[in-house]
Amino acid sequence: MLTRHLPDLSILMREKHFLQAAVHLLVAGLLICNPAQAVDSLENSLGMRFIQIPAGSYTMGTVEVEAARMELPEPGPDDVLDETPAHTVRISEPFYLGETEVTQGVWYRVMENRPGEVDFWARDDWERLPMATASWFMAQRFVEELNKLDREYRYRLPTEAEWEYAARAGSQGLRPVAETELERYAWFINNSGDEPRPVASREANAFGLYDTLGNVWEWVADWYAADAYAESAATDPQGPGEGFAKVRRGGSYHCPIHLLRPGYRAANKPGIAYSVQGFRLVAELKRAR
Repeated sequence: MLTRHLPDLSILMREKHFLQAAVHLLVAGLLICNPAQAVDSLENSLGMRFIQIPAGSYTMGTVEVEAARMELPEPGPDDVLDETPAHTVRISEPFYLGETEVTQGVWYRVMENRPGEVDFWARDDWERLPMATASWFMAQRFVEELNKLDREYRYRLPTEAEWEYAARAGSQGLRPVAETELERYAWFINNSGDEPRPVASREANAFGLYDTLGNVWEWVADWYAADAYAESAATDPQGPGEGFAKVRRGGSYHCPIHLLRPGYRAANKPGIAYSVQGFRLVAELKRAR
């Protein structure tokens, strides 16, 4: 059941001061009209929660190229160019994106194995850790098995455009929050102890998503191409039709701060599984509920 929480009009009308009631109503309207505030969600039988990301348009890529380049330890003239040109992208339909990265607990329930770092699985909080040693092929295999188990929803990796739209959550600039506030929202080398942390243990972004920056890199569906943005479709881009590496986004617990930006692009061959790579999923209804 999808819900929005609105103020009780009868209570508002009994307010002693009508101006105060009017303010409450105005705020309620903003919560519906502002996509960064209205939160609908669904939950599957495994307890995976998905947040509705509204349709809309945004600027994909990096506008502040020089500012991004100057954050690099050894900036060069060609750095950050794969994040350009910044361009308007339209996400034509709402979609449901995982509130968190897929956890080891969910992975084990679906796949019945424990790949990757033994130490991650030996921790007391192992079930709440993100699945942190997944190749792109492993993520796709998980999707296949989950789709077999769930009769109600179909799952997939987000596109690169969907991922960045959700990570930006209506924000502009290099990051959704000030650099000085980043430790409240992300696990990275400054605060992680160089190990993965339980999902949803930092603050959520404006869409209600956790760990879009930091904790583990997140695979997306797209092939990587340095010039992808020059060829990008304006509406619901799917990325290049072929390539040798898949895009991963968001940075990880091991990353310095300059890698934690919604616009930052990285890629690996789809068969490579490092201990900093995970994923989150999109859920779609298989049939009318």
